[in-house]
Order: sequence, then structure tokens, then C-alpha cells
Amino acid sequence: MNKIYNNISETIGNTPIVKLNQIPGVDSIHNFFVKLEYFNPGGSVKDRIALSLIDGAERRGELKPGGTIVEATSGNTGLGLAFIAATRGYKCIFVMPDKISQEKRAILAAYGAKVLITPTAVEPTDSRYYVNVAKKIADNTKNCFYANQYHNADNRDQHYRVTGPEIWSQMNGKLDVFVAGAGTGGSISGIGKYLKEKNQNIKILCADPYGSILSDLFYHHKVITPAHSYKVEGVGEDFLPENVQLQFMDDFEKVTDREAFRMTRELIQKEALCVGPSSAMALVAAINYSKKFKEPKNFLVLMADNGKAYLSKAFNDQWMLENGFITKEELGSVFNQVTDYQNYYKELGL
Repeated sequence: MNKIYNNISETIGNTPIVKLNQIPGVDSIHNFFVKLEYFNPGGSVKDRIALSLIDGAERRGELKPGGTIVEATSGNTGLGLAFIAATRGYKCIFVMPDKISQEKRAILAAYGAKVLITPTAVEPTDSRYYVNVAKKIADNTKNCFYANQYHNADNRDQHYRVTGPEIWSQMNGKLDVFVAGAGTGGSISGIGKYLKEKNQNIKILCADPYGSILSDLFYHHKVITPAHSYKVEGVGEDFLPENVQLQFMDDFEKVTDREAFRMTRELIQKEALCVGPSSAMALVAAINYSKKFKEPKNFLVLMADNGKAYLSKAFNDQWMLENGFITKEELGSVFNQVTDYQNYYKELGL
């Protein structure tokens, strides 16, 4: 049915679920489905919470006309906040770690947001830590709303009220394992809570990068391996956000940067799905976890964002080579697809 929307924010949600056909391979007994959140207007799952954060702030009187939204973000929440703010007349200031891609910085600036870059490799107690910088700016900005996505309950509540029911309906309740990463924790916690209420036997699997402390907190209730830097953006943490509700998760699966970035390329080449490394990381976790089951299961993997935000990283041959994610042999034989036409003439003997 055709519909004309009043503004771009009304197009958020109802993203498609697609079955994988080439990955993980014909030898798998399981079905793997992916929920493609890059179909949201801002290109990620964070559009959902951006709408909820702004609506909640307006409802409570925390965000007033002409106000400024301040947030610490790895980019996607900032983008969601930025495009909704643009339709409502708000200004935005976003604080991001320096590992965040140039594409994300550029698109935020294009929406008119002020983007502040902080060092990545600092402790959460450090004054230069991006969350601490955002808090300080919020405390010193008039008519300001600090979105606080890591601890604001509007985040996970949105996924409990909207995304969870959406998934349950799309899958017709035929779901055995739901897989997602946890950055703020809102999506996996809110969706996990809803799915558990519908069927307590559904497993909720959190994909966690090496360098994050969340897996340790889940299994040991304390940090065993100290946090360290990693390349995947937007997932894993060096502290415990309030929106990471561990009681709604059943297991964690650790994934390396190399596995995540290589799967990012495999997904676009084999399934025509252009997603970011955190999405690929979640799929790697799902495939590894699936080996524990001897009976066929339906896996649903939340794919958080669009791979176009990582052209300078995951799809940059030189960057991949420098970080040890591909070899020189692969660079020449598999990945390096861009060349001058005259060079190709030579390959053809013309």
C-alpha cells in the first residue's frame, strides 16, 4: 500500500529479514537469517533509539525548542540523532573516539553537527575519554539535552516495545537463537527480554570482540582480561552500561578483528549484503556457536549498519593489508579489483 510520510523519521523500522544462502555453507544443518538494519533512513539500528531518546526527552521537558543535543557516539547513534534533530530544529554536538571512520565523521558534519574527536586508548576514568568529554560539554552548554545512550532506559525500552515484537512477527515465532553485539546494550537487552517472554527457550547470544570486558563480566562477574583497543566499531565495552542487561543473555562468543573484517568482505561478495564489521562479527559468532547444536536451528543475526560507512577500512585493500587482515598474495589475486583499463588490456594480451 502506497503511503506518503510526513517526515523522514516516520520511515524508521520494519526492516527486512533475509535468509543467507551461501554463508556459512552447504554443510551447515542450520538456517541463518539476518535482519538488515541498514534499511533504516540513517543506515543503522541506532535510528530506532535516536527517535526514542528525542521523543522521551521532549515528553519529559528535557529537550526544548532550539536546544542542543550532546552525545558520546561511535557514529551511528549520532547520525540518527542528527537527522531527526534536523527535522525538529535542534543543534547537535557529538564526541567520538579517533578510531571512528572518516565516513562517519563526514556525514555527521554534513548534517550540521559539531564533531569532536578524542583519543581511543584511554581509560574510562580519564578526562579525555569520549563519554567524559561529552558529559563535561553537556554540563557547560545551555538548553542542552545529554542523550546518554549507554544508561538512558529509553534505549532498551524502544527495542523491547518495537524491535522485539517486529522480529517475533517476521519470524512467525520460529526462532531458536538471536545473535547481536552489545555496545550500549540496548538492542540485545530489549529484544532479548521480549523474545524470552514469548519463548524462554530462545537463546540470546552476544557477539563480543576481543578487547571488550563484557564477556568476562557475564561469565566471571569481574574483569579477567583488561580491556584493550580493537578495530571493530560500535560493539564491546571497557565499562558496563546500564543498558547491558546480562540477565537476558545466555552466552557470549568472542570474535577477532580479523574474522570480523574478512567476513565483512565475504558477505558482500557471496550474499550481496553490504554491512559493517560489527554485523559480520555477529555472523561469525553465530556460525561458531551453531556448531554446538546437533539438531537444526533457526538463527537470526542483527546486522546493525551499512558497510558504506567503512569504505576507508573494511573495503580499503591497503588498510586491510596494514592491519594484517589480508595477505599480499590475496591483495593481488582476490581483493584488488580496481585497476587502469590499459593494465587489464595487458592481462588480456591486447
